[in-house]
Amino acid sequence: MRDMLLIALFAFLGAAAAGVLGACVLLLIRRWSLTAHLAVVAGVAVAAMLAGTLAVAQAMFLSAHDLSVVTTVVAMAAVVSTVTALLLGRWVVARSRELALAARSFGDGGDFAAPERPSTAELAALSRELEATSVRLAESRDRERALESSRRELVAWISHDLRTPLAGLRAMAEALEDGVAAEPDRYLRQIRTEVERLNDMVGDLFELSRIHAGTLTLSPSRISLYDLIGDALAGADPLAREHGVRLVGDGVEPVPVEVDGREMSRVLGNLLVNAIRRTPADGTVAVAARRSDEGVVLSVTDGCGGIPEEDLPRVFDTGWRGTHARTPPAGAGLGLAIVRGIVEAHRGSATVRNVTGGCRFEVTLPATEG
Repeated sequence: MRDMLLIALFAFLGAAAAGVLGACVLLLIRRWSLTAHLAVVAGVAVAAMLAGTLAVAQAMFLSAHDLSVVTTVVAMAAVVSTVTALLLGRWVVARSRELALAARSFGDGGDFAAPERPSTAELAALSRELEATSVRLAESRDRERALESSRRELVAWISHDLRTPLAGLRAMAEALEDGVAAEPDRYLRQIRTEVERLNDMVGDLFELSRIHAGTLTLSPSRISLYDLIGDALAGADPLAREHGVRLVGDGVEPVPVEVDGREMSRVLGNLLVNAIRRTPADGTVAVAARRSDEGVVLSVTDGCGGIPEEDLPRVFDTGWRGTHARTPPAGAGLGLAIVRGIVEAHRGSATVRNVTGGCRFEVTLPATEG
């Protein structure tokens, strides 16, 4: 028993020395290829066996013949282990290079395509993660392109909408200044109207900038949708009368919500103005509110005739105003973008879908207990 303990002790000391030496070598070559690391690991395994054997032989537990036999066996194992490690290392490195080339493709703006040849479980998991990242990156690029397109459209529309009233204001101001205005009072009323429209446009731009910057501050309070919608309908009634449109609010349930009354009034006002301007004379704009499984759903249904299916995903984009046939002379395509921003700030959602004869805008808000 004592002899076995001594053999184990000397074998452990020899193997430990080989292990420490191998760890130092790995530390020195830590920036080298994986092939070199695997070769060192295989060499350490064989060296540990040989060092233990030599340590036992040095303590005279082995004869010279037995030592030569064991040394020969260890040497053959070293050759096979080293060759196997080198082959494995080259295979893993080759798979890693293929993965790196595939990753470089989606980094340059393309899509990631995982190498078809088999690889280790770790490299396969990395490929799956890179594929998921590639999909998210492509979606992000699409959103960035859509946002950039919306920004360009917004600048174009704003430039157009500002240039027209400013040119009219300048012409009327010059006419008043030169004393050639036939009806000065009418000119003054028109100037006031144009200034108010420009002021509303600047207000929309400021509101939208606060939403995009994340600085929109809400002051929520408990309000009944019945009262909120009633006030909005009363405010939109003059515009509806001007356009010959009927406003209907019969399907409104007295559902309580926790919202910022001022901001939600703006949401309702924008939806109603949008619906009234797109509904032909003698048409109807219906407002409804109900409780559902998702929360509280507020809807505004118009008689615009519907929106092309390909345009539905862009309705709430900044600066989008659809086809010229549906575009009113006023408005810069900011109203619905503001609606979505305010609703999302309330942890809700805004959607649109076509219905018979028109489209329905729905705002879903979190339900309030009680």
